[in-house]
Amino acid sequence: MSGVTLLLCLLIALATFLAWEGIAWFSHKYIMHGFLWCWHESHHRASHRPFERNDLFALIFSLPSIVLFYLGVHARFNPFLTAAAVGVLGYGIFYFIFHDVIVHQRVKLRIRIKSRYLRRMINAHYAHHEKHTRDGCEAFGFLYATKKYEYRKQHQHH
Repeated sequence: MSGVTLLLCLLIALATFLAWEGIAWFSHKYIMHGFLWCWHESHHRASHRPFERNDLFALIFSLPSIVLFYLGVHARFNPFLTAAAVGVLGYGIFYFIFHDVIVHQRVKLRIRIKSRYLRRMINAHYAHHEKHTRDGCEAFGFLYATKKYEYRKQHQHH
C-alpha cells in the first residue's frame, strides 16, 4: 500500500468516524425517539438488568461496519471500504466506552473524569435523560455538546 493510499485511508476512517456522529444524532432523534421508541424507551427507565431492549440498536448499528469489512476485505480487497469500516467500528467503540462504561456505568470501572470536554458531554447526556418520554428531550449527539452543558448539577443516572 502506498503512502498516499495509507493517508487517504486514515482520512476516510477519520471522516467516517466524524460523519457517524450525524447518523447517530439523526437516528437517536428521529428513529429511537420516533417509531422505534418501543426499543429505546427501556433506556430512559431505571433498570438494573444487564441488558435492555435498547441494546438491539448496537446490533443494527454494527451492520454497516460488518458489511463494509466484508466488502473491503473478503469480497475484493478495497482499502477505502476497509477504512470506512474502521471509522464506523471506531465510533461504535467510542460510543460503548463513553455511553455504557463512563456515563451509565453498565461496566463497573472506577474512572475519574477530569476532561472538561467529556464532562460537558456527560452533562448533556444527563440532560437528555431528565425526560422519561420520547418527546421534549435534548442533546441527541455523543461527540459534541454546546457550552450550555459546561456546568450542570452533577448527578448519576441509572
